[in-house]
Amino acid sequence: MSSRYAAMAFMAALLAGCTMAPDYKQPQMATAPAYPAEGQPELSEALATALGWRQFFADPRLVRLIDVALVNNRDLRIAVERIEEARGQYRIQRADLLPTIEGQASARRSHGGSISTGGSGAATTIDRNSVGGAITSFELDFWGRVRSLSNAARASYLATVQAERAFRISLIADVAGVYLALREAEERIALAEATVDSRNQGLEIAKLRLDAGVTSALDYRQAETLLTQAHTELAALRRTRAQAANQLEVLVGGPVDGPLPNPQPLLDQGMDRQLGAGLPSDLLLNRPDILEAEQQLRGANANIGAARAAFFPKITLTGSGGYESIELKNGVGQDGVSWSLGPASLTLPIFDFGRNQGNLDVAKARKNIAVASYEKTVQTAFREVADALAARRYLADQVEAQERALVAQRNSAELAQLRYRNGVANYLEVLDAERSLFDAEQSLVETRRNQLQNLVSLYVALGGGLTE
Repeated sequence: MSSRYAAMAFMAALLAGCTMAPDYKQPQMATAPAYPAEGQPELSEALATALGWRQFFADPRLVRLIDVALVNNRDLRIAVERIEEARGQYRIQRADLLPTIEGQASARRSHGGSISTGGSGAATTIDRNSVGGAITSFELDFWGRVRSLSNAARASYLATVQAERAFRISLIADVAGVYLALREAEERIALAEATVDSRNQGLEIAKLRLDAGVTSALDYRQAETLLTQAHTELAALRRTRAQAANQLEVLVGGPVDGPLPNPQPLLDQGMDRQLGAGLPSDLLLNRPDILEAEQQLRGANANIGAARAAFFPKITLTGSGGYESIELKNGVGQDGVSWSLGPASLTLPIFDFGRNQGNLDVAKARKNIAVASYEKTVQTAFREVADALAARRYLADQVEAQERALVAQRNSAELAQLRYRNGVANYLEVLDAERSLFDAEQSLVETRRNQLQNLVSLYVALGGGLTE
């Protein structure tokens, strides 16, 4: 009997080996063959995919926060559970490729007297026991319908895996981005507090000069306005810092247990690596969002096979077999093997009023949508890398220019103060110089943070962050 089941399983696997799905072909690259040359470094130290995120980020506090986020972030937990859900769906669909065998057992006792036995003997008791197995409604997959559905479920599962990997990289980038914004706010607050202290002193000097009749009330009010502006900027920066801290706590998944390492200033973040960009075709293998889109395209392609197979007959088969024993007390024992094959059923669509054709049209349209989505994902990835490469070059130039501008503005402010003390200039000149110096200091910190944020974006856009 076991050989029968083995033969049936082999026949089922053989019949399910082919499908009516069209051959899968990866769409052509819808981008340029290379990135713009202006953003490419002359010498590259490493590829982003070969550089673990623990190596890329040098700030020990940031590394610790990312480590905790990858464990506690609730959205990441949801993504992981969706993988388990998709894996279960794939197992369910794959199980339809093989027959479902159910075990059956029964026992029955009957008793009959002399009347029931024709009056020819004594009363008789009969025990009837049986044990066996049955195949319930197994579809012979001649046209590959079940196989196509299984392939689609597998592609959906693999797409979910890539979606989780893409979210993991995105989470690392988000934690780094908010952390850098927090560091920027801290440094700008320190500058604003120092400015408030300096302007407080300036206001006190202006009050003494006013009382001594050396300056007018206008100069004093202008010094007061300058201090008020610094207080306003300081309050806005403190609000930004509080909001960034709250957002970071959500990304990390809650308060971090234990002390955190001391943070590093923006200048010591250590993310100035000259990452090699490679070729745009490398993104097809390194970017999980592209791999996810490709698996979705494979699933849509497989669903066309299932829709095509629906036009052909659907054949299902049932069968059973087992062992039966009959014992008659005061009688004779008799044992035997029983089996049955069938009934087999054939379902052939004749008049469905276009339902199957409609399902096929839907499957083809969804594949075309998946192709366009895949191409758009590739184009988006290309643009992200190209933008980050260009920003890496020009943000470096911008930082250098702002550093020179800050030195010049600091000298200008000192000169304006000197001219005012010597009576050569009025306080309005000092007011403009101090305001411009404060703006230059704040802008330099902001640009440095933008430069670091762009390096993180480039690292992620090139497929970095998958390994520790």
